[in-house]
Amino acid sequence: MKNKKALIAILAALVVVAAVLLIWQPWKTTEQAPETPAATEAPAEEAAPEAPAEEKKEEAPAEEKPEEAPAEEKAEEKPAEEKTEEAPAEAPAADAVGAPADLIDAAKAEGELVVYGSCEEEYLAAAVNHFSELYGIKTEYQRLSTGEVPTKIEEENGNPSADVWFGGTNNPYDGLAAKGFLDNSYVPANASHLTKDIYKDPNGNWYGIYTGLLGFMVNKPELERLGLESPKSWDDLLKPEYKGLIWLSNYKTAGTPKLVANLMIQLKGHDEGIKYLVDLDKNVQVYTKSGSGPSKNVGTGECVIGIGFLHDGITQIKDNGYENVELIVPADGTACEVGPVAIFKGAKHPNAAKLFMEYALSPECVNMAQNYGSYQFLVLDNATQPQAAIDFGLDPSLVWDGYDFAAAAKDTEQNVNDVMAAISAAGADTSEERFKTE
Repeated sequence: MKNKKALIAILAALVVVAAVLLIWQPWKTTEQAPETPAATEAPAEEAAPEAPAEEKKEEAPAEEKPEEAPAEEKAEEKPAEEKTEEAPAEAPAADAVGAPADLIDAAKAEGELVVYGSCEEEYLAAAVNHFSELYGIKTEYQRLSTGEVPTKIEEENGNPSADVWFGGTNNPYDGLAAKGFLDNSYVPANASHLTKDIYKDPNGNWYGIYTGLLGFMVNKPELERLGLESPKSWDDLLKPEYKGLIWLSNYKTAGTPKLVANLMIQLKGHDEGIKYLVDLDKNVQVYTKSGSGPSKNVGTGECVIGIGFLHDGITQIKDNGYENVELIVPADGTACEVGPVAIFKGAKHPNAAKLFMEYALSPECVNMAQNYGSYQFLVLDNATQPQAAIDFGLDPSLVWDGYDFAAAAKDTEQNVNDVMAAISAAGADTSEERFKTE
């Protein structure tokens, strides 16, 4: 009996243990929680909220990964964007001028350049300094009139102390080219931007960077004080009332009077052209060394009528404040200069010279001219014309249609010799006191 009661007690204990185990179910996962009896769901419900929370925690990284993918893609894209932006900076000098990279390297290897310049010195200095800044090439310059350069180069006879000639008028360039002192072996890529064939030598000895109209600059108040009208034509300059009032530059030292001589001989024929220039000499007070010399003295009244390039007159009006200066395009026809750049044969720094030629024929060089008192019309199709030249109406189309640049190139030296011989034969004063050389 006792054993029976003990057995019953053991069975009862087992039933209680089984019931407890059924309620607790420690061996089951959270996913089996719903299988617990309704009476024992309270503990299971405490575990149940944890299951979604754990699922959210596990899902969060999965949700974040798609969001992070674009960010990673953007991070990968940034270097590509930076490379695209940095590409132009790899060769800034080539981008600025358009010169070939191998030429730039060769020029830098030479490391030096010497320039003879015949444009106005303020612009010359700025152009040379900017070239040096662009390429790190030590560049020196000397300002000489277009008449002085040929004399110096001929004396050096194939061993030039300079590499490049920059600016001035084209007639003296033609003279040196005819004697074989200019190097035409290099054709600059930037010459493709020249707007007309007349702005380059047919044989490639020089290439133009600007052009300027030949005309008169007069001191209007001074003429009014003298009771005189402004001259309107070349023939007007021969009037006796203008005696001693006219300035021109020296046929031997400047390019401007060479153009005057060529124009008169082409307009009137050789003999009549020479006769005109002899008659004009009777009214000329002084011949300056530089072509811009007359223009620099009109505003002060020392020179009443100056013959020269009209862009030099703009400089006196705009930059120096001489509003008393009047600019006149001759009614009976005029000519223009072409301001070139050329390489001397035998240049000691040929690659630097070629690079300078590319530079001179680029907006990087010519566009700065108007910032330094030079208002010539530019002859490159990618250059920006100086507004002042436009405002003063100095249109290159005003050049006489009959002017023959090729004939002028061939005849300049002979024409000048004929003019000087005729002036001397007429008994005029041809001393250095009147024909300035300094």
